[in-house]
Amino acid sequence: MNNKFRNIFMAFGIIAIIIMLCTMDMDYTDIWRYLKQAGIYFPLILGLWLVIYWVNTCSWWLIINDEGRVKGLSFWRVYKLTVSGFALNYTTPCGLMGGEPYRIMELKPFTGVSKATSSVILYVMMHIFSHFWFWFLSVFLYIALYPVGVSMGIMLGVIAAFCMLAIYFFVRGYKTGMAQKGIRLLTHIPFVKNWARRFEQEKQDTLEQIDSQIALLHGQHKRTFYASLFFEVMARVLQSLEIYLILKAFAADISIADSILILAFSSLFSNLIFFSPMQLGAREGGLALAVDGLHLTGALGVYTGLITRIRELVWIAIGILLIKVGNKDLKKIQEEYEADQKSQQQTINKGK
Repeated sequence: MNNKFRNIFMAFGIIAIIIMLCTMDMDYTDIWRYLKQAGIYFPLILGLWLVIYWVNTCSWWLIINDEGRVKGLSFWRVYKLTVSGFALNYTTPCGLMGGEPYRIMELKPFTGVSKATSSVILYVMMHIFSHFWFWFLSVFLYIALYPVGVSMGIMLGVIAAFCMLAIYFFVRGYKTGMAQKGIRLLTHIPFVKNWARRFEQEKQDTLEQIDSQIALLHGQHKRTFYASLFFEVMARVLQSLEIYLILKAFAADISIADSILILAFSSLFSNLIFFSPMQLGAREGGLALAVDGLHLTGALGVYTGLITRIRELVWIAIGILLIKVGNKDLKKIQEEYEADQKSQQQTINKGK
């Protein structure tokens, strides 16, 4: 990626962080007081996310290398792209407007554009797919732990049905690919439909190649597919430990199973309201409702939301800074990749 684009991504992230800090509906003395009350738990929470991002990276790493180890691409570079990509996503409305283009552009020198694009699309699909499985399984965890009345039973049934429907559509997407369908959908949306039509015509071969790689992972590389899904679901379970640690810091009587349920139902609520950077307001409301649903005080949900928000800001800052780290020799790597591709094509042509 050209340094100019890295600077643009970095500048966008810095501006977004400043806006978030200026618009936080909380007095900074209160923030400091809550951080002091969290004590040693806050550094533990920051360290926990080192592990969560490592698990996320394992999932994406398997997808990238599903057809063999990619030459020159280290696990730690993928870790960096994972952290920076999520940081950019956190700062944009709808979540997927900054991190995914950045990841594709950074991965392209190692894999080429079609493989970079398909691996990023596959990872995004896997990340979202794992959420639906996490929410679906959490319904049965709630039933196992708590008595279920009529109103709660109806709500759990709706959640389970919603998740099963989403899982069905994801499986269909994995079988046939999503790139061409996504572009065709854009051709019906005002402001971008003309661009989408031109792109579909000009990049038809690339889109077909991307879709074939998506279908290949689910159809022929099932071991990689399910291992990647397992890592993503485990990342959700590990994330619930953050809620457990925060509530323990505020002396709440809570189990790890309860923290899984709080994360599941609060994240479901906040993901339904995704048109805001960092899901400002939606997550705090979701946490307050989820905590209250387990008969804890709603204030604990607000505290949890605040500490989570501060942790996010710290990791966003780290991710934005990582954009400028470790970018030497990328031009040389891209030239070597292009030379290898040219050599392979010449060999194929000679064989013909």
